[in-house]
Amino acid sequence: MHKLASWRELLDSIITTPAERERIATAIGVRSITLTRWVKGESIPRPQNLRQLLHALPRDYQDQFQELLEREGWLSPLSVEAEAVLVEKISFTFVNEVLDTRATTPDTLRFWAVSRQVLQHAIRHLDPEPMGMAITVVRCMPPGSDGKIHSLRESGGLGTRPWESNLEHQAMFLGAESLAGYVVTSGRPATVQNLTDDTMFLPSYRADYEMSAVASPLLYANRIAGCLLFSSTQPNYFGQTSRLMLIHGYTNLMALAFEPEEFYPPELIDLPVMPPLEVQRRHLAHFREYVIDHMRASTQTKQPLTFIQAEQQAWQQIEDILLHLPPE
Repeated sequence: MHKLASWRELLDSIITTPAERERIATAIGVRSITLTRWVKGESIPRPQNLRQLLHALPRDYQDQFQELLEREGWLSPLSVEAEAVLVEKISFTFVNEVLDTRATTPDTLRFWAVSRQVLQHAIRHLDPEPMGMAITVVRCMPPGSDGKIHSLRESGGLGTRPWESNLEHQAMFLGAESLAGYVVTSGRPATVQNLTDDTMFLPSYRADYEMSAVASPLLYANRIAGCLLFSSTQPNYFGQTSRLMLIHGYTNLMALAFEPEEFYPPELIDLPVMPPLEVQRRHLAHFREYVIDHMRASTQTKQPLTFIQAEQQAWQQIEDILLHLPPE
């Protein structure tokens, strides 16, 4: 077996597949081409980049990668130990970066740009090892014909293994059966330290790999737009006060991604129990068909929809179907 002589050789062997290269790049907040340049020596990573890269690699490679970094003088053992200590505050530099993004991004891209920026920073900060975490943006669906909000929708997120790095396509509708539904209804954060505990009093839908979870409400002027849902593979992962304070801070930053009209008065929240995921999947599978149908129909009325508007109507169509399904 060929013994790898440098961290660049090891990284080169790890990022041979585009999917893994993209996953690692997303996890550390760089473009995939940057990893290739590091491998070729065309660009020199900063020590902070290397520490992030170390934690983003598959666990089977982390010890070897760290050993190569230390042997070549790129990283000292003390710097890695210091990185493992949870930083209890969000830096003002990052807060200012988010504010700049919000101030300079066009309306149509603002939600994506700000949410992506916050999610990437949060998941690196809260799961530096990484041990396995998912952060999901849960949004209120628009009010129905009765003026009430009857469901929430997962609308993207980021994860570290065993979750996929991009959670956008894993959307589902949530209601009173979920921790997110409880938090949006109450307007207060809630934590479940062990989702396998049958004696817990909070409602919670347990996703794959999830052992503990926190939901934190997205608030503005005493109105609510949804919540941020944090899930961990580790029980009791959210027991530290410092970690909960970070979650509160990142939730406040995420609220900047929303427009004021996307926040609703608490009295409009009226969530029923939504059908289980296996039932929802049968209808979510037709999402793209519904989008195309709405766009085609709009051209006939001489009021063509944008793609985003057509998607929103498709989500509302699926929501209406799910809300009116007979009990199984």
